[in-house]
Amino acid sequence: MSNADTGNGEKRSQFWALYLTRFAEGFGFITLLTLLPTYINTLDPQATTVLGVTISAGFIIGMYTTGFTLAQTVAVIPLAWAGDRFDKRLVLIAVLGVGAGVYTLFPFVDSSGSFVLVRALQGFVVTGAGLMTLSLVGEIADVGTRADKIGKANAAAFAASIVGSLGAGAVYDSVGFGPVFAIITVLMIVAWVITWGVLDADPTRVEGFPFTDLAVNRRIVTISTFRTQYAFAVTMVRTWIPIYAGTQMAAGGLAVGATAVAVTVTGEKATNMVGQLFTGRLSDAYGRSLFVFAGGGAYGLIAVLIPFAPMVGTALGAAVTVPILGELPPAYLPLVAFSGLLGVADSFREPASMALFADEGTDDGGVASSFGIRELVWRPGSVAGPLIAGWLMVEVSMASVFYVGGAFAITGVVAFLAVLAHDHGRAALTAW
Repeated sequence: MSNADTGNGEKRSQFWALYLTRFAEGFGFITLLTLLPTYINTLDPQATTVLGVTISAGFIIGMYTTGFTLAQTVAVIPLAWAGDRFDKRLVLIAVLGVGAGVYTLFPFVDSSGSFVLVRALQGFVVTGAGLMTLSLVGEIADVGTRADKIGKANAAAFAASIVGSLGAGAVYDSVGFGPVFAIITVLMIVAWVITWGVLDADPTRVEGFPFTDLAVNRRIVTISTFRTQYAFAVTMVRTWIPIYAGTQMAAGGLAVGATAVAVTVTGEKATNMVGQLFTGRLSDAYGRSLFVFAGGGAYGLIAVLIPFAPMVGTALGAAVTVPILGELPPAYLPLVAFSGLLGVADSFREPASMALFADEGTDDGGVASSFGIRELVWRPGSVAGPLIAGWLMVEVSMASVFYVGGAFAITGVVAFLAVLAHDHGRAALTAW
């Protein structure tokens, strides 16, 4: 066997180890998203007064997600800096070890406060695992194949989302919270062992603080004009689809069971997973900006159609009774279809966007910091979005969450196109 064949085999093994880590990270993340409406129903958040200030139930519901994203925001810079300054492999191994411990805590949650706290710890784990795996994939991949490899890594995460959401709903419906989190803990331990045994040490070391130069990188600034707004859209819409499906009708939801909620989540993840097996390669061949623009714009348009699911379902006579899922309201099947279309739209956007950050970070010597900036520009929307959505859900309507979320995606692609047109003229969408 030639040295080239040996080298390619070693690379393939390392990619598979990183794909497994993405699977473990995605499995833990999606489980909590799937069970979020169950936690809302179980913990029953109520308005409360702290130091004379009334905190609404909508704000507390928003904190179920915002506590997670606030922790992610705090963790991004130190984790990304550590990844560039030291060995990304060792940082990843440490994060996976912490994750195995964090998921053992969820069965002991008994209040909104404890749930927000443990979700914050989960936010640290998800951020660290995501930053290090994507940085290593981008670093190991050859030039011209990054979007393809990143798309496959994302497909592994979406495969976990499918298995995790369906499995979490079914296991919870059968035996409750405890076994769900035992499965996640075991998966994190397996990922830790394989990462330790297969992944090579990371030889790159970046002195100083690469965030400084990357923060003014022109392409990163351009994509950030879109990503900052798009974060509101995705966080609100993606989080509230399962909430819409699973919360009680009095709160504007469809009141379906945990397994049926899992199917709504799976619709998006399945189409996104399949799409990214191909769209990353297309982005490598034809450029990044067109895929970001088309995927982001389509996501916004689909999101604003979600409140019409009851009307569509009634017109089609979609109220059905299905084995395992039970009796389903007319809006349910159209909601699953809209969720699947959201996945198709995002499969065009995501690998192109990630590959852009990997390209710029690798060229400038700070790939973890580049992905760190990608995370940071996402944080304002991911922190504020659920608070806005929680308030809209309680004070306005469930439908308003999707109208506002979709609007953020549309304004994001318009701003992105405007900046591209200013820099590149009529060739904007094919410039890079």
